[in-house]
Amino acid sequence: MYTLVTNNEITKFINYPKSLVIGDVRYPAKIFQLWSQSELNAIGIYEVITDTTNYKDEAYYINTNEQYNFADNQVTKSWGTATPKRLENENAVDKDGNNLLDDDGNQVINYGLKTEKKKIVKQQASGLLAPTDWYVVKSTEVADYDVPANILSFRADVRSKSNEMETQIDACTTVEQLETLYTYTEQEDRSVTRPLAEFPKEI
Repeated sequence: MYTLVTNNEITKFINYPKSLVIGDVRYPAKIFQLWSQSELNAIGIYEVITDTTNYKDEAYYINTNEQYNFADNQVTKSWGTATPKRLENENAVDKDGNNLLDDDGNQVINYGLKTEKKKIVKQQASGLLAPTDWYVVKSTEVADYDVPANILSFRADVRSKSNEMETQIDACTTVEQLETLYTYTEQEDRSVTRPLAEFPKEI
């Protein structure tokens, strides 16, 4: 992205190379490819430099105060201090602070990150178990059929890991801790792991 700076003020955003008029001169789109940065700067065109110092993962934070500033011959895009998203569930309320109820009279809940993450864990576990559900169904319908031991073991491991993951998620008291559970890092043996437990591989 580029901007047009006039009298030290950002006057236009240029999202992609295109022909444009500056003063009384029309410049072709090719200048963005052929001209150097100093040549573009000379006519007021500056490439936007992104400062991600305050920017955080949108899965866990609300990034605030996106702004563009021109200083020291450079245009910078930056953000204010990020706000952690809600970790726990809370009752939804109206503008007057009264509890919001659904059409059946039940309290409306604003779900926090913990609930959302645990929902995903349950969905992943269900997806892993689904291909082998037929073994269990067959065992209930066919008297002399037993579910193979490796299938039983796999299904038990999936449920165990699912419970372990949910326990780890529930133990988090800050958004930073929750984010860390999902952050992969390289170990001394060059393997890449995360603190959150992993599901067993499909069979």
